[in-house]
Amino acid sequence: MCRVAAVFLCVSCLYAQAPFNPQELMREAMEAQQSGHYDQAVRNYRLILEKYPKIPEIRSNLGAALAAEGNYTDAISEYKQALALKPNAQVQLNLALAYYKSGDLNSAVDILKKVHEKAPGSQQATTLLADCYLRLGQNKNVIALLTPVQQAEPDDKTFIYLLGTALVRDGQAAQGQLIIDKILKNGDSAEAHLMMGTTKFMVSDFSGALEDLQKAIDLNPNLPDLYSYYGQALLVTGDQAGARKAFERELQVDPNNFDSNLRMGVLLRQDEQNDKALQYLQHALQIRPGDPGVRYQIAALEMAKGEIEQAQRDLESLVKESPQFLEAHVSLATVYFREKRKEDGNRERAIVAQLNAKRQASAEIAAKPAQ
Repeated sequence: MCRVAAVFLCVSCLYAQAPFNPQELMREAMEAQQSGHYDQAVRNYRLILEKYPKIPEIRSNLGAALAAEGNYTDAISEYKQALALKPNAQVQLNLALAYYKSGDLNSAVDILKKVHEKAPGSQQATTLLADCYLRLGQNKNVIALLTPVQQAEPDDKTFIYLLGTALVRDGQAAQGQLIIDKILKNGDSAEAHLMMGTTKFMVSDFSGALEDLQKAIDLNPNLPDLYSYYGQALLVTGDQAGARKAFERELQVDPNNFDSNLRMGVLLRQDEQNDKALQYLQHALQIRPGDPGVRYQIAALEMAKGEIEQAQRDLESLVKESPQFLEAHVSLATVYFREKRKEDGNRERAIVAQLNAKRQASAEIAAKPAQ
């Protein structure tokens, strides 16, 4: 919400020149916005802006009302216009939040990094930036951002949870456990059980993960990422029907959950519901542009639909950018053989053999006991 006095002063100055009463429209708009009648607020703000389009505070208020209605595309447009008229840190933060809620996390990050540089003490900007990094799978960025912050504010539960989750997902289980212990000191919590369940999932203790994730669900079923990890654990243990229900439940809470969109796409592809599968996979790719795993699944979907030439182009692009992606090389070899391109198929088959040998060697080294 803009500074009320400043806006009323602005529209009052305009009142003498206007054929309608902008001051009254402004008052009604702000009252409607404050009481949750966003459609009325939007109408009034737009009426004023038709005559006086260069008042940044009104554009910002219109953006907030549109965002409250869930119309993030138009909200983003209004916030951008407001910022072009007059730079404002809070409007910049609101723009980032609109991108965040629309699922465009990369755009949100671009803005939040600038906000954080200018105001490193802003808890809202820091929290939102860390959450964006976490949802994008950029765990190391979360750790780098929050480690000094958490040390300065060791009792902040939000920072503790975000940092601990990033450590666990980054494979730093021991450090993550220290964070989990801090949460457990405050009693049994859904956050602690989610982190413990995630830790157990990462080390392939899937039955243990399911137990902790179920406890988290019992305590707080609306915790972000909870049903996503629960679904992944169910999927690994063979309960595809239960996993699908879990992913659907996660997407009711957070339509932009990357893992749930990806895995719903995979499950639907396996059920030959290709059109629905593609919708989920494309949305996952919007959340994490260029993600190799999603691109591979889309190529596999194209192969299943008989779109071999498109699958070939996508797989060639994928292995060029991710040359160690074994499964992509396997699929590309299959495509070449289908196209009767034996030489290309044999080349990909040789690459697969090399990558398999490297993977086997790495597994043997990891299995050797420490000296």
